[in-house]
Amino acid sequence: MENLALIESFSEFKDEKLIDRVTLMVILEEVFRNTLKRKFGSDDNFDIIINPDKGDLEIWRNRIVVKDGEVEDPNQEIELLQAQKIEPDFEVGEDVSEEVKLIDLGRRSIQTLRQNLVSKIFEHDSTNTYNQFKDRTGDLFTAEVHHIRNREVILLDDDGNEIILPKDRQIPNDFFRKGDNVRGVIEIVELRGNKPRIILSRTSPIFLEKLFEQEIPEVFDGLITIKKAVRIPGEKAKVAVDSYDDRIDPVGACVGMKGSRIHGIVRELGNENIDVINYTNNLQLFITRALSPAKINSLKIDEETKRVQVFLNPDEVSKAIGRGGHNIRLAGKLTGYEIDVYREGVEEDVELTEFSDEIDSWVIDEFKKVGLDTAKSIIELEKEDLIKRTDLEEETVNEVIRILKAEFEE
Repeated sequence: MENLALIESFSEFKDEKLIDRVTLMVILEEVFRNTLKRKFGSDDNFDIIINPDKGDLEIWRNRIVVKDGEVEDPNQEIELLQAQKIEPDFEVGEDVSEEVKLIDLGRRSIQTLRQNLVSKIFEHDSTNTYNQFKDRTGDLFTAEVHHIRNREVILLDDDGNEIILPKDRQIPNDFFRKGDNVRGVIEIVELRGNKPRIILSRTSPIFLEKLFEQEIPEVFDGLITIKKAVRIPGEKAKVAVDSYDDRIDPVGACVGMKGSRIHGIVRELGNENIDVINYTNNLQLFITRALSPAKINSLKIDEETKRVQVFLNPDEVSKAIGRGGHNIRLAGKLTGYEIDVYREGVEEDVELTEFSDEIDSWVIDEFKKVGLDTAKSIIELEKEDLIKRTDLEEETVNEVIRILKAEFEE
């Protein structure tokens, strides 16, 4: 009865952790054998009988009967006198099977056994959770907010599994309350020690792709293919789409009438501005579309260095660069090319690199990253806009403006 009571005392783990009784019995046998090894030095001569249907467990020790006073290994041998107390007709050389009760193992062994059993059950649960999620990387997933911390949000799914949404994988304007349902993609599944760690992401481009699959039937059915998606989370995204069916307009199908189809995705992403463009193998045309809404006059592509020079009218430059440099940065990510913007029809302008003796090269590089590579392209913009686009200090921007203005005043 003691054995049965022990098994039943762990039924709460079986129910809570969804461990079937057979698996629980396997874990029990392993733990008992380890306990027997520590207690008796070996478990080779022990039989552990488990009945999964009744939840019963018996431990039997098998020993050989030897003459009185000739026992060399008490775990493997038993004196004739002791054997005959179990069964009067035992003789020397026969095998004796004797049931071992839990109480015979001693209180300390039982406590250790219980601790090991709890540890094994949680280890089994962790392994199950890891195996359940390891092949789901990149899947769309929904879980409920359980606890909010400074650097992460702890979520729980319907089975009580813990999912982590780190701060750096949240959209900047995300705001959650306990009990909210949160969607994202499973980005990382790993084992840390014996504990599974499941990371959810809302900033991954894959999240955007999965939302397209969920919200737009043609994408889900494979009639429209997402060639590539790039994002600046919470700000702007660009998605290149294609269709092998000439009757389908991939951009129109994704956006919908007056943006009806894409509106739900935009709302989920915190009003992220999404540009959907037609993919093409024609690189010049693809770069032109990627820089939309700017109108490009011409471009020069260097395939070796993966750079492209784009020439535009002065009033189109700001459109190509976009607020905070988002448009040109995303166009570069989408096409895989570093994009340099040049003004056409502008007289008396000076390349920014001409000021390398007065302006540090890293400062010039920061301006060039957002397409500001001439003196006038910088002077024409407001100081606040320059600070926001480049992330440079106000003092540095003021000094650059002073140097550039002095050039044209001379």
